[in-house]
Amino acid sequence: MAEIKVDPVDDHTMVIPETEISAQKPHRTLRVASLDIFRGLTVALMILVDDAGGEWPMIGHAPWHGCNLADFVMPFFLFIVGMAIPLALKRIPSKGKAVKKVVFRTLKLLFWGLLLQGGFSHAPDKLTYGVDMQMIRFCGILQRIAFAYLVVALAEIFLKDAQSNDIAAGYCSVFRLYCWHWLLGACILILYLAMLYGIYVPDWQFAVHDKESADYGRVFTVDCNVRGKLNPPCNAVGYIDREILGINHLYLKPAWRRAKACTENSPYEGPFKNDAPSWCHAPFEPEGILSSISAVLSTIIGVHFGHVLVHLKGHSERLKQWIMMGFALLILGIVLHFTHAIPLNKQLYTFSYVCVTSGAAALVFSAIYILVDIWGLKYMFVPLKWIGMNAMLVYVMAAEGIFAGFINGWYYEDPHNTLVGFSLELNRL
Repeated sequence: MAEIKVDPVDDHTMVIPETEISAQKPHRTLRVASLDIFRGLTVALMILVDDAGGEWPMIGHAPWHGCNLADFVMPFFLFIVGMAIPLALKRIPSKGKAVKKVVFRTLKLLFWGLLLQGGFSHAPDKLTYGVDMQMIRFCGILQRIAFAYLVVALAEIFLKDAQSNDIAAGYCSVFRLYCWHWLLGACILILYLAMLYGIYVPDWQFAVHDKESADYGRVFTVDCNVRGKLNPPCNAVGYIDREILGINHLYLKPAWRRAKACTENSPYEGPFKNDAPSWCHAPFEPEGILSSISAVLSTIIGVHFGHVLVHLKGHSERLKQWIMMGFALLILGIVLHFTHAIPLNKQLYTFSYVCVTSGAAALVFSAIYILVDIWGLKYMFVPLKWIGMNAMLVYVMAAEGIFAGFINGWYYEDPHNTLVGFSLELNRL
């Protein structure tokens, strides 16, 4: 999904001194296997929730507030992107070359994002292609990753002060070394919260452009006239996207269509209630402008974990930093959510959501690091490592429905007797 690694040996290789993970000679490069495996695990998770989330909504995206399994995929990728940045840029001494590399990769991600999620490809349901430029979707998964990668990678290039690999093992040492990164993160958080709670959202109208909808062409009005609301129709995230991107360029089938207010079948998809509020029919961009600004925080946290990997030499020192910060973020996010201060919300990319998902990413990566880089259990994860080393290829195949078509193409006697159909029957029992 995320093009953290484009070239086979060019992204998160790092120089390992004699005291590092293995007894390699100085300046010999070695891939961080645990990061490849974590990426592969996240890609596999993405495929699972995309193909099965509709039938098992408990693993699909939460309709609005809350956090299901699918809601961990995007922040995991952003965390991995951030963690790979210091490992990749560490070996490029020239700022000019580093900037060119970052810009080139950003453009590649934007190209693939527009091609795969802009509406050009209609696979796997329709064997057609092409998109009306008046309706193209500008934002998407890869576009968000490209934006976060560009911002944080440029910060890594221009804000890094120290060149030494050897620093004190104290908990705050890495924070002090990269204090400007955290200042950037604080500015982003303040900007996001100020806009989320400070922007006035007026009433708005929209026409249904989904040709498969029974309400196609119908015009609805949504009453707002509020400020600081985090509900589906009247939040500042959606307002900014409607004003800047245009309502015709937003995602037509947001997760909120499965909310209890919209359908009797919630959390499953289904026909709207007769008295469903007008906003149930509206488009919404889950990878929009303001939420993407907040998403940069996930990448900044990932960069910190990459800095720990680069600068601290012992396994125990690294794990202490990672696990302590992981639990701190997780607890902070849970407290913010359950005290109703800031709810968990993937579509808005709230701060509590950043904390919970980044904390979970930290703990999952730490577990993989223990299994792979300390205990040496690499062979258990060979498939995930291959997926992680070819993440962009696998993402394209998943986005084009190749995996789903392959799995569902094997049947017994009748085309409906597939592995997917069998699993659905088991789920109904």
